[in-house]
Amino acid sequence: MNKIKAIKIILSILFLVCLLDMPYGYYQFLRFIGMIGFGLLAFDNYQKNQTWFVIWISSALLINPFFKIALGRDMWNIIDVIWAVLLIVSMTLNKRDIV
Repeated sequence: MNKIKAIKIILSILFLVCLLDMPYGYYQFLRFIGMIGFGLLAFDNYQKNQTWFVIWISSALLINPFFKIALGRDMWNIIDVIWAVLLIVSMTLNKRDIV
């Protein structure tokens, strides 16, 4: 398994765990891990695919731990599911070289 695929799988699992009632420290931890993970994905797609690059860099900016965006628990849960789906879809689409 390559490193990019591992990052996508780990981030997907971490975002789906957010749907459970976790302590606040978990969400702070996820902000750092998510920003780093999305940053690495954006870096990986910079020359390959501009669409995924924009999605990943936008995600890194949204989840950053330094300038927090307060959206409410329900909205963050929706975003977490969207991110998990996007990460999984990006693995299958890149496998087929469609995107």
